[in-house]
Amino acid sequence: MNKTILLKNRPKGRPTLDDFEFKEIEKPSPKEGEVLLKTKYVSVDPYLRGRMRDEKSYIEPFQLNEPVESGIIAEVIESNSENFKKGDYVNGMLQWKQFQTSNGKGLQKVDGSKAPLSAYLGVLGLTGITAYLGLKKIGDLEKGETLLVSGASGAVGTVVGQIGKIKGCKVVGIAGTDEKIKTIKEKFHFDEGINYKTTDNMKKAIAEACPNGVDVYYDNVGGEILDAAMANINYNGRVVCCGAISLYNKTEQPTGPRHETTLIKKSVLMQGFTVRDYQEEFPAAIQQLATWLQEDKLTYSETIVEGFDEIPQAFIDLFDGKNKGKMIVKV
Repeated sequence: MNKTILLKNRPKGRPTLDDFEFKEIEKPSPKEGEVLLKTKYVSVDPYLRGRMRDEKSYIEPFQLNEPVESGIIAEVIESNSENFKKGDYVNGMLQWKQFQTSNGKGLQKVDGSKAPLSAYLGVLGLTGITAYLGLKKIGDLEKGETLLVSGASGAVGTVVGQIGKIKGCKVVGIAGTDEKIKTIKEKFHFDEGINYKTTDNMKKAIAEACPNGVDVYYDNVGGEILDAAMANINYNGRVVCCGAISLYNKTEQPTGPRHETTLIKKSVLMQGFTVRDYQEEFPAAIQQLATWLQEDKLTYSETIVEGFDEIPQAFIDLFDGKNKGKMIVKV
């Protein structure tokens, strides 16, 4: 038996289970030069919501009635390729299928003896690389500066905050529950935390948590929290626009404060990026993250949901903030 998960409808607003379809398909056999892969861990990420829209972006949209794809850790169970052997574990952008074949293009071997396999979807995968390169290429953090992070308890945010501490910065995180605030301070060593759901005035709350202003704002949510951060940005501040989860399910064009005068008066750099812009730097980023992990300077948090059939629900749960750290489905 083999199952796949198709995109049945393009979601209008928040995705629902009705937007996905499970389909039983034939288990494939690898051709010459191919491998047969068994899915072990599936990454679900907010950016997948953008690929469900039929619009031009930095990556092709998903097609209706075709499998969804994301980062996956898989086991090689048959190999007709000289580059892989049975028992290897690989990381790649693969389809939501229990079994699938691959010619090996885009697959990277991962070593489960150096870190848990799931870590290669998080802190040692695109999540960690996104945090590292966003700060390096745009944030340009310097010792003693103040780093503000939204979505601070999420997969990217927790790594961003820890890198900030490694760099000798004051780090303030924004998250949605008191429990998450406690976690980012106790486990990930953020200096301060702000619960945006219980804060009436985010502009004031940020000012109080960042008395010297904000030098670097790493934005994972956009919207009103971005507005409040911009009101506290310092001269020569840098804004890393990584995500905008607060806007992904909006059905109308959002409006808000205009930031042009702030950008001009304070000489602020505000730049969006996708981590694939810097693919040539992935190996060095992974090496640095792995070193910090081995030195106990870096830790991580995961929410692991079990069962192939739970993949769509795990994805939907991201928009309710049900994940602590990286959301992963174990198959």
